[in-house]
Amino acid sequence: MSEDAKRDELVEALLAQVPFDGWTSQALRHALISMGEPADDGPIYFPGGAGEMISAFCALADERMVAAAQAADLAAYRVPARVRAIIALRFEQNRPHKEAIRRAMSWLAVPTHLPLAVKLTADTVDAVWHAAGDTSADFNWYTKRGLLAAIYTPTLLYWLRDQSDEDAQSLAFLDRRLAGTGRITKLRRKIEGGLRGLAPKRA
Repeated sequence: MSEDAKRDELVEALLAQVPFDGWTSQALRHALISMGEPADDGPIYFPGGAGEMISAFCALADERMVAAAQAADLAAYRVPARVRAIIALRFEQNRPHKEAIRRAMSWLAVPTHLPLAVKLTADTVDAVWHAAGDTSADFNWYTKRGLLAAIYTPTLLYWLRDQSDEDAQSLAFLDRRLAGTGRITKLRRKIEGGLRGLAPKRA
């Protein structure tokens, strides 16, 4: 087994322990024991502690989300529907891990951990856009990711409290946020078009 595969397996084992012990060295020890590995090997895999463990989980979740989106073949969908479907897939994949994600969010909410929280959110929304087929490379790249981050974060927090079947209430919340963003985008384009019309013509 490769080191990457071993690390992914360890993340999976960790997810079963975090609801009891948090993202801690104790949870890591228990995860290693459950895999039949030496309990003291945690620093070999995650020398950065909780932040590195959470980062590894988020990276694995991003990777699996993208793979599921590719397998679902969403090319026939319009872009907003693709984004919605990809986030829905992520929620479905991580339903069993809500408590671990809740604890990760609590850890990331500590002021000194906010830079990592911003990075992980940026990585996830970038993965969503790539899975949705976005190829923008100009200012739109930043605009799209900023807008989606503003949608995804509150939707994730809502989802953590959602007990509806198949995340129905969270997806309805997401739909409302996406609709609001669509109106903002249309207004921005209208304003930009008006400003171009006011620009002085060259002689």
